[in-house]
Amino acid sequence: MRMYDIIKKKRDGFELSTEEINFFIKNYMSNEIPDYQVSALLMAIYYNGMNNRETADLTFAMRDSGEMLHFEGLNGLRVDKHSTGGVGDKTSLIVAPIVASLGVKVAKMSGRGLGHTGGTIDKLESIKGFKTDIPLNQFIDIVNDIGICIIGQTKDLAPADKRLYALRDVTATVESIPLVVSSIMSKKLAANDDCVVLDVKTGSGAICKTLEDSTKLASIMVDIGKKAGKNMMAIITDMDRPLGRNVGNSLEVIEAVQTLKGAGPEDLTEVCLVLASAMLNLAGYGDTETCRKMAMEQITSGKAFETFCKMVERQGGDASCIRDTNNFEKAKYTYTVLAPKSGYITYMNTEDIGIASLLLGAGRNKKEDNIDYSAGLILNKKTYEKVEAGEAMVTLYTNKPEAIEQVEAKILNATIIEDEIKDERPLVFKTII
Repeated sequence: MRMYDIIKKKRDGFELSTEEINFFIKNYMSNEIPDYQVSALLMAIYYNGMNNRETADLTFAMRDSGEMLHFEGLNGLRVDKHSTGGVGDKTSLIVAPIVASLGVKVAKMSGRGLGHTGGTIDKLESIKGFKTDIPLNQFIDIVNDIGICIIGQTKDLAPADKRLYALRDVTATVESIPLVVSSIMSKKLAANDDCVVLDVKTGSGAICKTLEDSTKLASIMVDIGKKAGKNMMAIITDMDRPLGRNVGNSLEVIEAVQTLKGAGPEDLTEVCLVLASAMLNLAGYGDTETCRKMAMEQITSGKAFETFCKMVERQGGDASCIRDTNNFEKAKYTYTVLAPKSGYITYMNTEDIGIASLLLGAGRNKKEDNIDYSAGLILNKKTYEKVEAGEAMVTLYTNKPEAIEQVEAKILNATIIEDEIKDERPLVFKTII
């Protein structure tokens, strides 16, 4: 069996066998197959897709490329939540402390930014001293003690995904349903949680731009999870507009803190309550309405915020940044993008907003790039809001002043301002179980 023949077969639109998929993953992980051949196969999959059987085979091969987590020493039910990625999506930083403060165990492994989307690990690492690569025994101890710990993917957990993830990020092969499914579900299954809630985004800032594709993605992931014996739920939420107002790593942590204190943006708070109630529901805490009330109480009582602070402290982070977000390092340069006309913002190309943040320094163009944690932008006005000509629309934060002109043009080109609001999209579309 040759990698050349596998690439050619998928390039020509044919179905790969289980044996061929296993051969590809096994030999890539043993360094028998170079990155350039894998990149070629990823592009062939991007263009020609995979059927459900191929996608499941790829998921299980990636899961089995490393170890499975075992939680014999962990007390309590483990529930995880995963987003397919978006712009301004800092929900894990909010939802996980909410449910953990109610006794649910959240032993979470998260990823870094991918393409125009931000990553939970990058956001957490904007907190001075925060460690995302702690040993597994310490990981489990923290979860047992305070109910929550969020770390990066370990080298032994679905290592095939870690390598493919970095390649996809720089080869324009992010937006592929089988590659998204196998990436997410290989990690979720290797992490071996009892219950998983999937936040599947749809719209211009999501991997899947249409509700049809998002529904397909959600259904495949739920099916694979159930085949592996997990209690699954997927919720399709809107990403045709940035979530919240802050985009960029430390800026998003600041907004997460505001939300945990009950002062977050309405859209972000709503999506977080929906996701938290779903996690609690899967954990057996009651129907979704009961669970929503419980989640809201953890915010208003301050218990969810204190749980987040405890996690930061236990993972070596400077909790003074959380208790007073003015302690975060600031970008040297700020710039205000002004509204070109009066009216209502009826549309923002959310992917372009994410790219704008990346260009300011908040993301990576190459897998070797360093992230500027202080870079990003704040949407003073966003979709469905009224704006006056010359009013501050977006504030940019960067240490790359040479990027400002390009970013301003991108934001203005991404924004449509009209005399009246058209049909407003819902924040939550549907639930798949």
